[in-house]
Amino acid sequence: MTLFSVAGKTVVVTGGSRGIGKMIAKGFRDAGATVYIASRKKHELDATAAELGCEAIQADLSTSEGIQTLVEAVSARESRLHVLVNNAGAAWGAPLEEYPEHGFDKVWNVNVKAIFFLTRAFLPLLRAAATPDDPARVINIGSIDGIRVPAMENYAYAASKAAVHMLTRQLAHRLARESITVNAIAPGPFESKMMAFALDDPELRGAIESTVPLGRIGRPDDMAGTAIYLASRAGSYLTGAVIPVDGGLSTHG
Repeated sequence: MTLFSVAGKTVVVTGGSRGIGKMIAKGFRDAGATVYIASRKKHELDATAAELGCEAIQADLSTSEGIQTLVEAVSARESRLHVLVNNAGAAWGAPLEEYPEHGFDKVWNVNVKAIFFLTRAFLPLLRAAATPDDPARVINIGSIDGIRVPAMENYAYAASKAAVHMLTRQLAHRLARESITVNAIAPGPFESKMMAFALDDPELRGAIESTVPLGRIGRPDDMAGTAIYLASRAGSYLTGAVIPVDGGLSTHG
C-alpha cells in the first residue's frame, strides 16, 4: 500500500477545525502524517486538535499578520513541509442589489488572497521537502460553485472559487520546475457549517440529495481520500488539475 502512503509526511491544513478541513486533517492523521491545523477560533481549534491528535495554531489568514503567525509557528517546529492544504474559506450570500462591498472583500481576502500569500510564504519549507520523485504538494479547496453557476446568490463566493481554480493552474505551471505540485479539489455538498442551513433541514437535504447523480451527500472519507491521493506517490504526476468531488453534480453543466 505504499502507493497511497502519506505516513511520516508533515501536513498543514488551514480551516482544519471543522467541516471539510477537519475531514482532511483526520484522514491524514489516521494515515500516519504529522498534521498542523489552523483557524481563527481557539476553542474549536483546540477541541479538534485534542480529538484528532493534531497540532493547533491559531491564526486569522485573512490578514498578513495571521499568515506570518502560521508560517513562523510551523517553521519553528519543522524544517520541511510536504503538504499544504489551503482549505480556509468564507461565504457571503445576498441579493444582487444588496450585495455589500465589505462582504465581497472578506470573501476574496480569505478565499483567494490568503491562498496566494500563504503558499508563497511556505515556499522555503515546501522546497526543502520537494524531490523529483516525491514532490511537495499544495492542495487548494475550490468548489463546484466555481465550475457551474450556483442556485444561490453567492456572487463573491462563486467568483472566488473560480479564481482559486485558475490560481491553482498558474501556480502549478510556475512551481512544477521546483518539484512542487499544485492541485485543487472542488467539493459538492458535504457536511459543513456553510451547508448546515440546508442539510440540517430534512426537506432541503432531501432536495439536495435528489439533484446529486450518486444520490447522497459527500462523506468524510470521500474528501480525505482525494486529498491523500493527491499527496501520495499515486498522485505525484498530477499538477494543475481541478478534481470535482461532487457525486456527479458538475455533470449537469
